[in-house]
Amino acid sequence: MENYNYPDMIILGSTGSVGEQAADVALKLGVNINAISANVNTKRVEEQARKLKVKACAMSDIEAAADLKVQLADTGIKVYAGTDGICEMINETSTNNPAGQVVENSIVGEAGLLPTVATLKAGKKLALANKESLVAGGEVVMKLAKASGKEILPVDSEHCAIFQCLRSGNKKEIKKIILTASGGPFFGYSQKQLNNITVADALAHPTWKMGAKITIDSSTLMNKGFEAIEAVHLFGVSPEKIQVVVHRESIIHSAVEYIDNSVIAQMSVPDMRHCVQYALTHPNRFEGPTEELDLFKIGNLTFAKPDLETFPLLKLAFDAINVGGAVPAALNAANEVAVDAFLNGRISYPQIAKTVCNTVQSMSYAKDVHDLDGIFEISAEARKITHAQTN
Repeated sequence: MENYNYPDMIILGSTGSVGEQAADVALKLGVNINAISANVNTKRVEEQARKLKVKACAMSDIEAAADLKVQLADTGIKVYAGTDGICEMINETSTNNPAGQVVENSIVGEAGLLPTVATLKAGKKLALANKESLVAGGEVVMKLAKASGKEILPVDSEHCAIFQCLRSGNKKEIKKIILTASGGPFFGYSQKQLNNITVADALAHPTWKMGAKITIDSSTLMNKGFEAIEAVHLFGVSPEKIQVVVHRESIIHSAVEYIDNSVIAQMSVPDMRHCVQYALTHPNRFEGPTEELDLFKIGNLTFAKPDLETFPLLKLAFDAINVGGAVPAALNAANEVAVDAFLNGRISYPQIAKTVCNTVQSMSYAKDVHDLDGIFEISAEARKITHAQTN
């Protein structure tokens, strides 16, 4: 739209799938990107920094930050190092844009929690693609969001869909949130069939192109469990009001059923660029960056119940959020370690769920932890317990 004043942007996790798509959307809209961050991929960050003409970059890996500083020595771009450096960059990267600045957080894993906290404390708008921020630190993050007066704009396709559907009613009128799941590559498999799954098998997602960790989480349904926890915090509903439905086509991204039994669903082709753009333009809608949804081409939409016996991590996530406290943080940490162990050939595919379940069930005391320092302590302990099972 002509003469629309978009906020400036900071992209965290700029070399990942969502980060790359966020940069693509920003370029097409003419949005100014002030700063970017990544983990270790200095080659790609250098390319992005020069192309996007950013003011600052941050690398969570200290050695990578030192390398990037050399690579960008001929520019005026400031380079920050470590997670603390990412938080400093968020605080120090200013803008003269009257529309302000939005921080798009697509960092993978628990590493995204402190940057989320820094964004909210800085009073900046948060476009959140890092679900672990709410899985591990949901209570803390939502309190900060309320105190800052800034609405968290969800970038995950399911939560972006729910966010849009909720414009049709109010919180008191919600009967349930219908959270759709693709089912991953192993939908319909038996527990026996999972015994011989390879890393390549688990990375072959049927509808979405994502990073390795989230793709594995999708295959185990852990990702959907995390999204259920995220929805509890984002939308202020009880876990009992969230229903997970397997929808293989990934066309309905989620829906909301209201007390009059009306169901409002959001549909589009599976492409994260839609979600990024909506976070930038909300509450307005502009011409889309994705292809038009062709219902004749889709033909049929199917729905099924998730198999909680074969994929127990989904039920474990609901148990964790029902117990509360830092139990979801323990769940997230244990899963990060177990998935890494599988990707590196140290455990089999079925052992991901078994290992995570063992860790979480041994840490019921985490329910009494509600502060940020305590959450990180519980997370560290969960990692230690899980490492002992996977090495």
